[in-house]
Amino acid sequence: MKLFPLTSIALLLGTIVYSQPSVPTKELDKKLNELLKASNTPGFSIAIVQGDKVIYSKGFGYSNLDTKQKVDENTLFAIGSTTKAFTTALLGIMEEEHDLSFNDSPRKYLPELEFFNDLLNTELTIKDLVCHRSGMPRHDYSWYLFPTESKDSLLARVKYQEPFADIRTHWYYNNFGYLIQGMITAKITGKSWEENIRERYFVPLDMKRSNLTITELQQHSNIAKGYEWANLETTKPLDYFNIAAISPAGSINSSAAEMSNWLKVWLNKGKFNGKQVLPEAYIKKAVNPLFLVGGGIADPAFPEQHLNSYGYAWFVSSYKGHYRLEHGGNIDGFTANVCLFPSDSLGIVILCNQDGSLLPSLARNAVSDILLNVKATDWVKYLNEKIGLAKMQLATAKSGTEESRVKGTAPSHSIEEFQGNYDHPAYGTVKLTVENDSLFAKFPVKKYYLEHWHYDVFNPLEVKNGVVDTSATQGLLFHFNMNEQGDIASLKLKLEPTLDAMEFERTPFTAHVDASKLNDYVGEYELSGMKIKISLDGKSGLLMDVPGQPQYTLVPVSDSEFTLKGIPGYKARFGINKEKVLELQLVQPNGTFTAKKVTK
Repeated sequence: MKLFPLTSIALLLGTIVYSQPSVPTKELDKKLNELLKASNTPGFSIAIVQGDKVIYSKGFGYSNLDTKQKVDENTLFAIGSTTKAFTTALLGIMEEEHDLSFNDSPRKYLPELEFFNDLLNTELTIKDLVCHRSGMPRHDYSWYLFPTESKDSLLARVKYQEPFADIRTHWYYNNFGYLIQGMITAKITGKSWEENIRERYFVPLDMKRSNLTITELQQHSNIAKGYEWANLETTKPLDYFNIAAISPAGSINSSAAEMSNWLKVWLNKGKFNGKQVLPEAYIKKAVNPLFLVGGGIADPAFPEQHLNSYGYAWFVSSYKGHYRLEHGGNIDGFTANVCLFPSDSLGIVILCNQDGSLLPSLARNAVSDILLNVKATDWVKYLNEKIGLAKMQLATAKSGTEESRVKGTAPSHSIEEFQGNYDHPAYGTVKLTVENDSLFAKFPVKKYYLEHWHYDVFNPLEVKNGVVDTSATQGLLFHFNMNEQGDIASLKLKLEPTLDAMEFERTPFTAHVDASKLNDYVGEYELSGMKIKISLDGKSGLLMDVPGQPQYTLVPVSDSEFTLKGIPGYKARFGINKEKVLELQLVQPNGTFTAKKVTK
């Protein structure tokens, strides 16, 4: 089949008339049931649109394995990153109504936005964010492990998120670019991203049950429960995950039936039931690619799929000679895929309740093969081969990690000395505490038991419902570093494969010391003829005066040990013998100096 030039797609969309195909329902049912079984997916729903008609919609399997509730086309699922096309299309509306340009700097609309360097601050465009060519890696742990409901707070972290490449030199997926797009729409309209989504899409598209938060989702009946296929062996339920402020990148919950209305907009020049929902000019532009993804061929086993690119929140490619737009979505317990064949006036949406599932993309392909009448691939065989390979890789990775573990080592400090708050401005604060002689890392929404791995390296195991999950394969390791004084000073986490490990600076917990104890430290201490004065202030606590220096506030980390407020690496330690204070040790980078107490 002849592949038309990309520049002619918009013309074709406006001139070709398509006949309604006969739908091979039994063949579709058979293929989809085979994939359901082969993928170990609890359930999924699908809707297929031809032109302005839904020609097939159905549910398969279960939305809840405990209650055996069956999936149908109205079951609500989290659609993950297929939300992105909604967010970018809002900017398409702003382009028509408010003269926004995709070539504008995002800082034109968000002057408070700062990036890591001057090049990003001055040269980056909204279009660069749309098609993931900013040179920024994902930095997803920033919103996933440290979520916040404040978009402003999340936006402030961008300043500290390091790029790995120059602008427009590499394609690399980045969710923060979609936070920024959502906030730009909010700034222009004076309404939140959520309000714009409801008013611009949910109302005119009759998406009455679609929603934007877990709280709203749980107010409905006929909702899917999310599951993981743990280690490709066991299906386990997962809690719903609230992605909070990063919502413009993936917070919509919807059904296959209601998502079919979204497909109709894209297949009908931006119209739904005769009403213009998206500008026709935006539709014509947004079906085109902007930046090549990888080498152009996603899988050498399928050379018929080529020209793999990314556009306006759509992956763009040629699939067996047919021009295709598609996008996947993943969030804890759910996977989705939304697909358009503009030249064929065909749209497919598949929503499932399995974490990181291959089913939506493979079911999309199986349906496409049938409806486009192209040579069919055995996608069940392909899936089984992928699962077999993945199991081998899991086993090899687990074996290799165990082999790299150095047996017979111990931490350099007691686990109590690892306690404290560890902070990175691009991410947030993780709190390390000791409970029942075990070390735990507490993130805002997740908790991990830190299993000693070797030396000062620990392996995090997630605590779920109060129980440590030991079944998960080893992944991210916690590496602790000491300062020159030998104290635990920081935590390194390899959060991005393209960057060095992120260093989280440690702040020891502040201890409570009784005023009577603090009063024992008051007095003068002599060091090489110099008098150091320790005094007690009712509001500030212990203060230290050193001749010729500013006054220091001492912050207690234990009954007898204090840090100097605002001066990392410096400590004051009081020496006691038989409950009598005898000396003051000043610990600093160039050594430890001892001053003897001379007066009360």
